Amino acid sequence: QLLALDLPVKNVCVDPAVVLSNGQARAVSAQLARVLDLPPAQVFDRVNRPGRRYEPVARLVREEVAVKVERLKLPGVFFEPLTTRYYPHDALACHLLGFSNKEGVGSAGLEQRWDPFLKGRPGLRQSERDGQRREIYTRRTLEIEPQEGADIHLTLDQNIQYFVERALDAAMTNFHPEAAWAIVEEVRTGAILAMASRPAYDLNGYNETSAGTRLNRAVGVNYEPGSVFKVGVVAAALNEGLIATNDQFDCENGMWFYAGRPLRDFHPYGILDVTGILRKSSNIGAAKIAVMLGPERLHRYLSEYGLGRPTGLEVPGEEAGQLHPVADWSKLSITRVAMGHEVAVTALQMLNVLCCIGNDGFLMRSHVVQKVVDKNGVVLRETKPEALARPITERTAVLMRSMLAEVTREGGTGTKAAVKGYNVAGKTGTAEKIVAGHYVKDANVSSFMGLLPAEKPQIGIIVVLDNPQPLRTGGVTAGP
Repeated sequence: QLLALDLPVKNVCVDPAVVLSNGQARAVSAQLARVLDLPPAQVFDRVNRPGRRYEPVARLVREEVAVKVERLKLPGVFFEPLTTRYYPHDALACHLLGFSNKEGVGSAGLEQRWDPFLKGRPGLRQSERDGQRREIYTRRTLEIEPQEGADIHLTLDQNIQYFVERALDAAMTNFHPEAAWAIVEEVRTGAILAMASRPAYDLNGYNETSAGTRLNRAVGVNYEPGSVFKVGVVAAALNEGLIATNDQFDCENGMWFYAGRPLRDFHPYGILDVTGILRKSSNIGAAKIAVMLGPERLHRYLSEYGLGRPTGLEVPGEEAGQLHPVADWSKLSITRVAMGHEVAVTALQMLNVLCCIGNDGFLMRSHVVQKVVDKNGVVLRETKPEALARPITERTAVLMRSMLAEVTREGGTGTKAAVKGYNVAGKTGTAEKIVAGHYVKDANVSSFMGLLPAEKPQIGIIVVLDNPQPLRTGGVTAGP
């Protein structure tokens, strides 16, 4: 499935000296304007330039339009053959693909990062000309043929990409967020099957959009994740043998003081076991588990999950997130980090933590480039699945998936993310945004991430909505 290609186009040009000498400036201008869909006055201004031998009337005209002009057989009209980058699916996967500019230079996304492979190399000919500027073939001393660029094969699944983008469009309509983004990843290989952001733009009209619209938010936005972060904290404590799934914690009826400051739950809870803490998304329960771990151990696990550094996905503009060294933590930090505050992540980093749980504890390197192949079919580069770390054991991962499956069942915060016929292991997140240095109640980053099937996950999905309104929680906005 071609996502980007070089399309043959033509510049439509005129020789004003020829057109004017025939006295046909008005007639030629009118016919060109009609076929090229240009203002007649604009075309006539180009044609009516005495003494000029070259004036471009329309640049990068598609072949089918150029053919219509050719059929007119207008004296003094000629063509310059060129190629231009064309994106047959317009806005599909726009943030990931990026674009090549009018000069043929990759300027965003994969087009930018892989430009040296994609653009090929020009040829070189060294020779001599005679007095009439014609080449003397016998004097040719050097000829290097131009080389075509390579093809880049992606891991994207075009159907999944389409459905993801359609779902984000629905979320923008239904929940009115400022922006939205989502990723679908193959759990056992780290292959990206879909990655999309909203707002989107037509790649063929990239120069008509703003830098903010062109931002690939799935890797280019750092945000405080909120309660989705609890999966990494609980998994760490479970892996250390500090807790069991049915251990019970007093969630203090919704208000707990630590280091002299209150910590609240969205709803008040009494006694919850560890599964219940995840199912109900208790901040107090997660904080008490984090305190048992201690700052050093918690930080070590978070680092092993890949947080605080870029994943290395083969696109430009990836953010690293933010994981402060333990020396910079306050006494309060352990309880705030536990609920996804005082840290920043990208959506891809957060999804990788969940996919690590889905992949029996192995953290895989995310990738979107499957292989690079030259014009002769020689594979120049190929990406094989690569495990970067194993922060947790298979037993921990299995227990986590079993508990996270309760989140999408009756009584959990993510029931709207349930999928008929599958068990979905997932987690909701609703993080208050910081405005002017303070957390505010009426602005959230809401998210949901899930694995399915929960027993032996194949795919992981994350959806993030920036400040949905009026519904704001991750479970009721990003979940569905």
